Amino acid sequence: MSAEGEELSYSEAIKKASKYIARFPLIPVQGVPLMNYIANNWDTVCAFRPDPSDLLIATFPKSGIDFLKKMDPPRVIKTHLPFQLVPIGFWENKCKVIYVARNAKDNLVSYYHFDCMNLTQPEPGPWEGYIHKFMRGELSWGSWYDHVKGYWKEREKRNILYLFYEDMKENPRREVERIMRYLDLSVSDEVITRIVELTSFKNMKENPMTNYTFLPAPVFDQSISPFMRKGEVGDWKNHFTPEQAEMFDEDYEKQMKDVNIPFKTLI
Repeated sequence: MSAEGEELSYSEAIKKASKYIARFPLIPVQGVPLMNYIANNWDTVCAFRPDPSDLLIATFPKSGIDFLKKMDPPRVIKTHLPFQLVPIGFWENKCKVIYVARNAKDNLVSYYHFDCMNLTQPEPGPWEGYIHKFMRGELSWGSWYDHVKGYWKEREKRNILYLFYEDMKENPRREVERIMRYLDLSVSDEVITRIVELTSFKNMKENPMTNYTFLPAPVFDQSISPFMRKGEVGDWKNHFTPEQAEMFDEDYEKQMKDVNIPFKTLI
């Protein structure tokens, strides 16, 4: 409420509180660095009890998924938590889970630009140092490597639909049809065509509800980088030097040697 007793809009309330908005520190939870406001309320997070009809969408940040959530079951719930930190109620209630993974290099590039423009995330520092933070798992939500491997290893036991961002870009209709089958939904070809159209990067980049332009600059400063930036596969080539790519690839082989996840770095 304003001083005059009038209710403020969301944007107005954010602007009014802007002097209190800062880049929040990270606090480790079971070895995973999380934003302090999440870590400080971890008991509440752990105790969350989903309805069996709820659908969980899990991704490492900037893996190419965004949507609105509704509050009453059946709900679509989004999380960036790694597998080991997901509230156990999701597995006990046998909730359906969709995981979306993106290749490490493009994910790193996108996350870097996001951390630059999101003024509540820790200061990213220079690109050269950020690569090493990513490799060491020091960014918010922890290690990309542990994240993608955790859900991959549990996908059959937990009935997790494991999707790849690159496949969604290459053949979005095929991936939408996979999701429909997983959810036991039967929809017409016309509906699928409409879903593919509305969820294209171009349309989402222009949609205020998915491009987050409704958030004021004290939170997302889109003059630094737009929230929906490029959405391309292979943009990493515009950021990594040959030396950085070689270093990254050598470390990648070591960290991913225990799995064979079929990521694509180009399509």
